[in-house]
Amino acid sequence: MKQKFSPQSKTDPSALIRLRDSIYVVDLLVAATGWLDLFDWLSGNPSDTEQVCKGLQIERRPADVMLTLFAAMGLIRRKNGKHYLTETAKEYLTAGSPFSLKPYFETIKGRLASENMLKVLRTGEPAGWGSSRDEKEWVLAMEKPDVADSFTAAMNSRGAILAPALARKLDCTGHKSLLDIAGGSGIYACTVASAYPRMKTAVFEKPPVDRVAERYISSRGMTNRVSVIAGDMFDKLPSGYDIHLFSNVLHDWGEANVRKLLAKSFRALPAGGMIVIHDAHINEDKTGPLPVAEFSVLIMYTTEGKCYSIAEMREFLEGAGFVDMRYEPTAAHWSIITACNPGSTPLHASKKLKHAGKLE
Repeated sequence: MKQKFSPQSKTDPSALIRLRDSIYVVDLLVAATGWLDLFDWLSGNPSDTEQVCKGLQIERRPADVMLTLFAAMGLIRRKNGKHYLTETAKEYLTAGSPFSLKPYFETIKGRLASENMLKVLRTGEPAGWGSSRDEKEWVLAMEKPDVADSFTAAMNSRGAILAPALARKLDCTGHKSLLDIAGGSGIYACTVASAYPRMKTAVFEKPPVDRVAERYISSRGMTNRVSVIAGDMFDKLPSGYDIHLFSNVLHDWGEANVRKLLAKSFRALPAGGMIVIHDAHINEDKTGPLPVAEFSVLIMYTTEGKCYSIAEMREFLEGAGFVDMRYEPTAAHWSIITACNPGSTPLHASKKLKHAGKLE
């Protein structure tokens, strides 16, 4: 049957999306220069990530995001596992240079977001949405109907741009059913259902977002095609689906929880089932792309996660038992990673995932 895709935007929205998603980049650079003296420290002490964490007394997750960003910005280069300053960083971000811009950045280190960024670096704990001092952890905040409504609307507006590209790149041939895990408004499930009219689709969401999803799905006239299942993805996943879609979900969680979710997906998928990870992915050697490295700062600041690299996702998927990993760009710095469940028993570690495509 001929696929009918949802309309795709006529112009490129990447610059606008990037403007929003890079909002905390300056605060991370200010924290690194004005509070940590990272560039002066590295200037005389090229180090690996663990040594940076120990020397500056910062946590591994935010340190990884910071060093990835500065590599993507051309301020740090990696060689033999160690981080070195580039000539740009030496000339403009170290105190001994006659052209040092350190004092220029230090004048704004008193910004609330910059101070909170330092706390995130020191503790590894997210600061919460909008740098508010009294905001609940974002997961708990999503249990409030007004927060759930506004956040789901925000993700739905982005999804209207990203979902058609995902549906165009995702080959569902041979599959019969898709479960959109933590699927928000259902924009991705609805778009895939439109492209594959015979496919059974469902959104799996926690209350009160499940009710928000029902409203959005109804507004699209897709109630008869896309169902909503209420539940927590950290509990048992519903059975009866041979595709699991995690769209902009895994980046919100730390490594332990990502591994847990992938293991649950592996157990719930049938043999031959496919996992689809739609997200913004860092490249293999963690040097970019710059827009994704910038977005990762926002994710690191507001959640317990980050944008994971292709290499990290390969390791996570292998550990869960998946095989045949493939990468495909979609739209506006996003991409999909797919892999298959070969059976009910995880493979030994010696069974490696294939990698198709390279993220530049």
